[in-house]
This record gives sequence, C-alpha cells and structure tokens, in this order.
Amino acid sequence: MAATIHYQLDERGVATVTLRRPAVHNAFDDSMIEAMINALAEIEEEPTARILVLQGEGKSFSAGADLAWMKRMADYDFDTNLSDAGRMADMYNALYQLSLPTIALVNGAAYGGGVGLVAACDFAIGGPQAQFCLSEVALGLVPAVISPFVVETIGVKAFKRFSMSGQRFSADEALRLGLLSYLVDEAALAQAVDAMIAQLLHNGPAAMTATKRLATDVALQPIGVESKRHTSHLIASLRGSEEGREGIQAFLHKRPAAWRKEAQ
Repeated sequence: MAATIHYQLDERGVATVTLRRPAVHNAFDDSMIEAMINALAEIEEEPTARILVLQGEGKSFSAGADLAWMKRMADYDFDTNLSDAGRMADMYNALYQLSLPTIALVNGAAYGGGVGLVAACDFAIGGPQAQFCLSEVALGLVPAVISPFVVETIGVKAFKRFSMSGQRFSADEALRLGLLSYLVDEAALAQAVDAMIAQLLHNGPAAMTATKRLATDVALQPIGVESKRHTSHLIASLRGSEEGREGIQAFLHKRPAAWRKEAQ
C-alpha cells in the first residue's frame, strides 16, 4: 500500500485506513486518491472484513485537496481536469458504497474534501477539537464532487449556508447537523470508536449490508407499489437466509449468534 495510506485488518475483521500525510494535514492528491481507491477495493474483496474505520494521522483528519496538486491541475486542459475529478468522485463513491459499516474517527480539522470523507461514512465520531469548513469558495471553486454526500448528510439549507459563506463550524454544530453521529471528549475518542465497533459486531454482517443498501434504495423511491414489492422481497429473502435463521434461533435459545464470536 502507498505510504500515504495505511491499511490494516485485525482479528475481529475491523479494517482501519489511516490517512498519512500529517505534514499537510492529510490533504490528498492524485496519488493518495488512487491509494485510497485501491485500499477500499481490497477491503471490499476481503471476506473477513466486517467494519471500516477511517482516521487521519496527526492533529487533523483531512484538509481536503492538496493546494499544490490543485495548482498543478489548474494548468491542465479541461479533459485532463475532468478525468482527474472523476477519479476523486470514484474515491468518495467507493467509500459511500462500501458494503461494510464505515466509521469516521474525526480526530481534528476536516476541511473541504475532508468534510466529504466524513459525510460519505455511515457513522462519524469526533471530539471538541474537530472543526469543519467547506472552504472551496475562498479559492473561487465549489465543493462539487462532495456535494451529493454532504447535502444528504446535513441538508440543502445548511449546505448552502456553509458552502457559500466558507465559514468554519464547530463540532457541536456538526453534531446538530448530523455530520457527526457522536461527540465525545478527546480522551474518550478511541473508547467511543471501540464501543461502536462492539455494537456493530453484535449484528448480522449480511443484514447490515442489506440495511445500508435499503436506506439508499427507499430514499429514491416513492411510497407505493414498487416500495412494497422491494421491501417485501428483501425481508422474505433475509428471513429464509442462513444468517436470518441463525439470528432467530440464537434469540429464541438465548445464545450468542454465530457471527458474534469476534465480539466476545
């Protein structure tokens, strides 16, 4: 794995991806984007992986796009910039669509594209030292690639307010907006992430994957015949699945389900 990204998988099936450019606040360039895409693809194909934790090395989570890289790209033609932006979108899509539950450990500032990484994760746990900023407008740019993820997370009105003004907002505000799932003391960050991991390891892996997909599917469907068909087929298939039968039997016999061996 490239030095800018560190990936490890523990015996519980917890994959940890660490952004490793602390000298530039974990800002990413084209090579780091490729490393991230490759890491996510490897995790997706790893049968023992159960959960992803995304974190930044050093004092920041991620400052978003590297300005030196952006300056270099500004001298390229439109088609090259379009291809480059497409790869950045591929990174966010791969994180958002990963079949595993994803947790962002926001250990510091998240600016620009760093906000997008937080928004693309299913859960985000941060401390009071975390701060956020959609800073693109100050550079004459827009948070285009990350906008689908941020708008889904904080809503249209809040997105317009913070992306048009470029003003910073606190961890408390991020919690209120739903960008952070939980806000804990800095000293308790690791403990809070471990508690979240333990909770997720209690759940059926296939059920969590199906639930994650379900959330996106039903959000795009009007309530009616098609949503009834889709949701009825889903629960019927899961009830008869190996994992579903095991979960029901474990509950009825008051024993841990087979997949919970990693959490014991």
